[in-house]
Amino acid sequence: MGNADGMKDNETQTGLEGRIRRVIRHIFDNPAGDLSVDALAEIAALSRFHFHRVFSALTGETVAGAVRRIRMHRAAMWLAHTQMSVGEVSTRCGYDNGQSFARVFKSQTGMTPLQFRQRGVPEPDILPLKTGVSPMLPYEIKDLPDLRLVGLPHKGAYYEIGRAFEQVGAVFAAQNLWDQAVGMVGLYFDSLDEVEEADLNSFAGVVVKAEFDKPAALQDYLIPGGPHLVTTYKGPYAGLPKAWEDTYCNAVSQSGAELADRAPFESYLNSPMFVKPDALLTEICVPLVS
Repeated sequence: MGNADGMKDNETQTGLEGRIRRVIRHIFDNPAGDLSVDALAEIAALSRFHFHRVFSALTGETVAGAVRRIRMHRAAMWLAHTQMSVGEVSTRCGYDNGQSFARVFKSQTGMTPLQFRQRGVPEPDILPLKTGVSPMLPYEIKDLPDLRLVGLPHKGAYYEIGRAFEQVGAVFAAQNLWDQAVGMVGLYFDSLDEVEEADLNSFAGVVVKAEFDKPAALQDYLIPGGPHLVTTYKGPYAGLPKAWEDTYCNAVSQSGAELADRAPFESYLNSPMFVKPDALLTEICVPLVS
């Protein structure tokens, strides 16, 4: 009887997890839509009374907190990677009042939308990475161990990989697995110069130990160990494209190292959930021939 009850509990847990993941996907894909508790409860196929309790229990966030965080994440990426006006970004994030949007954005990032756009994506005359005279990111050659990732693939613009990370995070939160996480990594397989944005392939992964019991909803990926050129970037994620340019234009060329035929990746040393954008630390890791 005990085993049968345990199996039933596991099936229920998996079902609830799937419903909450469906809600998070819906929030990410429809930031301007009706994201009220009633509407999201309907997406989850749960009663309003139970929905917000289940959501908070499985994710560690309130429904309102998750909606606000994901909306501001989308806003930050649009501000950094598109030419949309602040007003259009505000509308696409579900805010009819631009002042309300700016207030919420600043509370989440520490900057107004315009400040974020200006500081997140430096103009060439401020940071001329392609000239070889910009302040070069510090780099070193590190011998990294094998890294086992569990996560999900993402197809489309690299700056939208947050959609996959949200799904991975939901699984880890729902199954109380974060204490087994070693780090977070984003793998980027395609060249922006050769592949259309909609067809770019990447992988959002959590670094775990070899003995980790992978949830069925996630996929395994192994990054082989060996020498890597590693640069360290401090600042908003919106500035990472420039940091990648600096890594290849300056660090790689100066090192004289031979690049291995494997995908480079980003290793995230802290989280935007806990530090302001200026304090974010990211390592860009480029595999080298042994």
